[in-house]
Amino acid sequence: MGAAAAIDERVACGERFFAAEHEGLSRFCHAMAERFARGGRLVAFGSTPADVSDVRHVAVEFVHPVIVGKRALPALGVPCEDAALLVGADDIAMAFGSGAGVEGAVRASRAAGALTIAFAAVGAEYELGVPTDDPFIAQEQVETAYHVLWELVHVFFEHRGLLAGRDEGPRHDTGASSFLYPFLSESEHDLDAVLADVAGSVLAKAGEAAALRATTLGEGREVLEAAARSLRACVDGGGHVLALGNGGSATDAMDAVADLRRPPPPLPPRPAIDLAEDPSILTAVANDVGVGSMFARQVIAYGRPGDALLAFSTSGGSENVLAALAQARRDGLVTIAFVGYGGGRILEDELADHVVVTRSEHIPRIQEAQASAWHVLRGLMEGP
Repeated sequence: MGAAAAIDERVACGERFFAAEHEGLSRFCHAMAERFARGGRLVAFGSTPADVSDVRHVAVEFVHPVIVGKRALPALGVPCEDAALLVGADDIAMAFGSGAGVEGAVRASRAAGALTIAFAAVGAEYELGVPTDDPFIAQEQVETAYHVLWELVHVFFEHRGLLAGRDEGPRHDTGASSFLYPFLSESEHDLDAVLADVAGSVLAKAGEAAALRATTLGEGREVLEAAARSLRACVDGGGHVLALGNGGSATDAMDAVADLRRPPPPLPPRPAIDLAEDPSILTAVANDVGVGSMFARQVIAYGRPGDALLAFSTSGGSENVLAALAQARRDGLVTIAFVGYGGGRILEDELADHVVVTRSEHIPRIQEAQASAWHVLRGLMEGP
């Protein structure tokens, strides 16, 4: 698929999806806030390796908020078979993918009294289906949806009178983060008005995501094509693809490895290693040597001339990412980086062979555009 077609399909799909779901997402934000206010947790689970990357992404976004001043919210990712053991009455269960395991986990969550949401027809109270047959595009819209839920659930903590069991507090007290919620009224009692404002903000954020995807894919077309040729040469020559990132970017690396090892048909499987996958290795190196070496040590261990390294970074300046890219270059690996902001040191100092830049400073939107860029690259590497 060419760059123009890839952009158009993603924009059209996002417009259809969020036009249909923005009001439901608004109501679900409110329902989530009430559960969190009662001490509930968000418990995510999924089936395939790609689904599990979204499970992990949800957990890290809610527990480690990137918006200064926003509260950490309890969230964890668990295997489907453990949902019945861990999900409680005040919790929120978020299901990714389909199949018997996911359906069973949703049934167990509902039986426990949890609020349930899913991105497929698996028996949840809230079900959001993305209108596309392309699994890559579907995943990208799902990622935007759960990012929007994470961003906008905080609105209802700032309208405390709208949460059952909570006392009225200051009106519209968004403070320094008010730029994230430009459509909100200052109503503390009119739930319908706030829901309408949040629904409008869902549409606005989805529009921002679509625009940034289009810009990233358009401006990065030649880089993506060249990176795809390099990756194809790597795997055709018997090489492996190594992937890494921190936090939400670690889950992007996880998704990339899933897309390589177990891709949707008709793409063939390719050998890949996730350098953020093993917590025993990560914590051992971080504890004994330092966080800055946690990926470079693994490049030394696993990398061979003719392999390739994928680095995901929103800032383009993380010490451990820079060290890994430098080590990969010394060891003869092809290096490909997905970066946000203006490209950071990775672009400025030419630390990677191919650099795909997403020009934004808003981390959720950066990650969403990077997901699209990676998915397009994954398809291009198998092209003629």
